[in-house]
Amino acid sequence: MEEIRKEIDVGDWHSNLLHDEWTPLTVPGSRASARYKHAAVAVDEKLYIVGGSRNGRYLSDVQSSTCQVFDLRSLTWDSFKLIAEDGDGSLGEAFPAISDHRMINWGNRLLLIGGYSKNQSDNMSVRFIDLETHLCGVVDASGNVPVSRGGHSITLVGSRVFVFGGEDKKRRLLNDLHVLDLETMTWDVVETSQTRPVPRFDHTAATHSDRYLLIFGGCSHSIFFNDLHILDLQTMEWSQPHVQGDDVTPRAGHAGITIDENWFIVGGGDNSTGCLETLVLNMSKLVWSTSTHVGARHPLASEGLSVCSASVFGENILVAFGGYNGKYNNDIFVMRLKPGEPSSHPKIFKSPAAAAAAASVTAAYAIAKSDSSDFPPPPANPTLNGTGNSFSGSNIRNTIDSIKEEKRTLESSVAETQVENSKLREKIDEVNSTHAELSQVRTSQHSQELQSVQGQLISERSRCFKLEAQIAELQKALESGQSIEAEVEMLRKQKLASDEREDGTVKKQGWGWGAR
Repeated sequence: MEEIRKEIDVGDWHSNLLHDEWTPLTVPGSRASARYKHAAVAVDEKLYIVGGSRNGRYLSDVQSSTCQVFDLRSLTWDSFKLIAEDGDGSLGEAFPAISDHRMINWGNRLLLIGGYSKNQSDNMSVRFIDLETHLCGVVDASGNVPVSRGGHSITLVGSRVFVFGGEDKKRRLLNDLHVLDLETMTWDVVETSQTRPVPRFDHTAATHSDRYLLIFGGCSHSIFFNDLHILDLQTMEWSQPHVQGDDVTPRAGHAGITIDENWFIVGGGDNSTGCLETLVLNMSKLVWSTSTHVGARHPLASEGLSVCSASVFGENILVAFGGYNGKYNNDIFVMRLKPGEPSSHPKIFKSPAAAAAAASVTAAYAIAKSDSSDFPPPPANPTLNGTGNSFSGSNIRNTIDSIKEEKRTLESSVAETQVENSKLREKIDEVNSTHAELSQVRTSQHSQELQSVQGQLISERSRCFKLEAQIAELQKALESGQSIEAEVEMLRKQKLASDEREDGTVKKQGWGWGAR
């Protein structure tokens, strides 16, 4: 889709926007610097931007004693001076250069939770900006404070902020869950059951009906995810439900915002390509759909961008800013949403055990109540709990219709369970096949290794036999040499004896000559 650029009437600019399409806002004059992994919140038709990264450096707008603000009514950038809460303290200490943090609006304050900074502490930090007094500082929080991190998600449910996952300053991936009570400023660890999402960062999170916490996407150090996990905040059980609709590619660094029962997902990527589609998850029906697309290399096909929901001129719009897709961006994009349909009844997400039990009950119910004619006829004088209030024909029909509707709902649940079971069986078969192949490969490898070792042993044995034969020959030669040496020694002695006899004869002859 080609990017739409048109002259915008500042006095009534929102009326010129097309529904469900991103439109860039042409803003004259100076603007906030390009960045990604910043934090943004919309409050009273104004967009507040804090921190982020660019060219490997953490940004700190507040180090210059200002906070970046975009007025969504007049379409102008502005800033306001910040004041350290402690008059004797340093503003840089209260707000160091920071990135990959998260920010929410609570009362008249912006709360910044977590993030990376040059000299960050070991524990999660909570900082604030007062939008009325422009005071800023660090919030003192107690309890089981989580370790410092970035790339986490925060979700506001009532007066509690749920913090999930992220990556600590030692690059250790996390999948723990903590909660911060904003009324008491106390941290606590949340204990959950069932299988939690694998450790990840740069994911998104949302809440549905103030009961369900949803986690989508993100990445590890090598894998990008497109999975959806749901935590029931009443039972504290994790589940990974079957989701229908459009296929969703893995992504991290995307941004998300909820409006009624719809969760809008914008941007993200996998370090090689950006995601071009704007996704919408209907959280009641658990159905993915695509709202719109942008072109390749579009600023919205970026990682580390922000998206907010703002009410401008009494109408809800989405506002996106920043991101990185090969270059750092500082454009403002807006989307006008179509009027939504009336919200349906929130879906109750069951735990895996409850879902299995419900499927069994549903199957039995479907067999026993396969048709409305199977219901027994009502008694002649039906009453309600002995109160004397009789059923009317319309009440009976309404009851039957209600039961039929429940039957259809249960049958649908059975069908979904059967589909999920079929997929699980396929995965099991695939794993078994892979295991068999690996076993065959390992058996073949072991056989080859055994044959090789056996060949080496045979060769060594042959060499040993040859050496033993050579040793035997050398021993025989040695014995022969010893025999020859003995014979030589005997001959030498015989020769010495012979020589001595000859010398004796000569001496006797001489003496005789001398006597003459």
